[in-house]
Amino acid sequence: MARPLHTPGVILDGFRLEEIIHQGGMAMLWRVTRESDSAPMLMKVPRIGEGTDPAAIVSFEMEQMIMPRLSGVHVPKFVAAGDFAAQPYLVMEALAGKSLYARLPDLPLPYDDVAAIGFKIADALDDLHRQHVVHLDIKPSNIMFRPTGEAVLLDYGLSHHDELPDLMQEEFRLPFGTAPYMSPEQLRGVRNDPRSDVFALGVLLYFFTTGERPFGESETLRGMRRRLWRDPHPPRKLKADYPPWLQEIVLRCLEIEPAWRYPTAAQLAFDLSHPADVKLTARSERLKRDPFSTVLRRRFNKELTSPRPRAALSDQLATAPIIAVAIDFDGTDELNDELRLTTERMLAALPSARLACVNVLKQARLSVDMTLDAEGHNKHIDRMVRLKDWAEPLKLADNRLTVHVIEAIDPASAILEFASVSRVDHILIGARHNTLMRKLLGGVSAKVAAEASCTVTVVRARL
Repeated sequence: MARPLHTPGVILDGFRLEEIIHQGGMAMLWRVTRESDSAPMLMKVPRIGEGTDPAAIVSFEMEQMIMPRLSGVHVPKFVAAGDFAAQPYLVMEALAGKSLYARLPDLPLPYDDVAAIGFKIADALDDLHRQHVVHLDIKPSNIMFRPTGEAVLLDYGLSHHDELPDLMQEEFRLPFGTAPYMSPEQLRGVRNDPRSDVFALGVLLYFFTTGERPFGESETLRGMRRRLWRDPHPPRKLKADYPPWLQEIVLRCLEIEPAWRYPTAAQLAFDLSHPADVKLTARSERLKRDPFSTVLRRRFNKELTSPRPRAALSDQLATAPIIAVAIDFDGTDELNDELRLTTERMLAALPSARLACVNVLKQARLSVDMTLDAEGHNKHIDRMVRLKDWAEPLKLADNRLTVHVIEAIDPASAILEFASVSRVDHILIGARHNTLMRKLLGGVSAKVAAEASCTVTVVRARL
């Protein structure tokens, strides 16, 4: 039968309990060893005894179901689990270092540092969402960083997996989460929207840059429900030097309606890693909260205060990809026109997609490249203008379009690196007509199609 574990030296299914390193309200963490495994490991054991909260048991069961299905650098490696019929436990890799919680005494942090931290967390969330999981408890104590820099997300007891039963929702009616970070839709009982994690990351960005939580410290359900109709003070009201691009990002994350936030964590990561390309709206300059008349309309709008069904997580990600189109201005007008037509058809079917127009300004391997062309124009700026002209017929909103001129020796490698760093889902690239040199050395489009980790569509001009 399941029982509390309090004694070091106990052997459980080959794991030796060495020392307790954390005692939480729902579980304990033990450092454990195993003769057949030299890697450092942790064992998570739920609190079992008189007065145990049933939610603690159910959340542990959820974590046991979810963790074996996860993979990659952004989650702790799963090792083993124990059945509730005997002794429930969960063994995972022990990560070196401390959680982001250790940085709280240093708040507020420099803006660029917070943006870099936020990018890593958004990148981890994007990876998690692609594995059909919404975390639903993003906060500093649930985030660590590997020595190689990647963010690792911890604690999946409150998470939702699109392909597993949601026991927390089936067995309880109260919302679960950490009060300062809970999204409005979580308070309405919606647990399968990835934009809830975007909201929580927005809270973290606000907190780490201002030193204040956007919705205070209220732990009561009544207090938390105010965020269904009341927006936070803009960061620029608290700090006059707050960058407009960062306020734009933070306030977009904290929008009450999920549809007004970033549709995916990948698009949020894109903005955090390209601050110069963030499209500024009225959010960026705000110094006051919404007027009381707006608050009243939200307060008595049943659409905002009642639960609503959400599409599957996979559907949400599929409708909001990042698409990169590689434009070669040394190619033919016919090919670039065909690329635009293909792009237009794709964007028409994906109204939440984001488009990144990319051009590679090829550099010489041995000689020094000139910044200006023969007419005295800056080459980089000229390419940016031409990219915007190419995209103008698409009539995209500012927040759906960015242009990027990359200076590189190898165009294919530059496109591949941009796609990898920016979490691009789909690359559109044109293929020139075959020449003897292209047959011998291979074309840019061929290399991109062969080596990209995402979908690639190669477009040819019509003959």
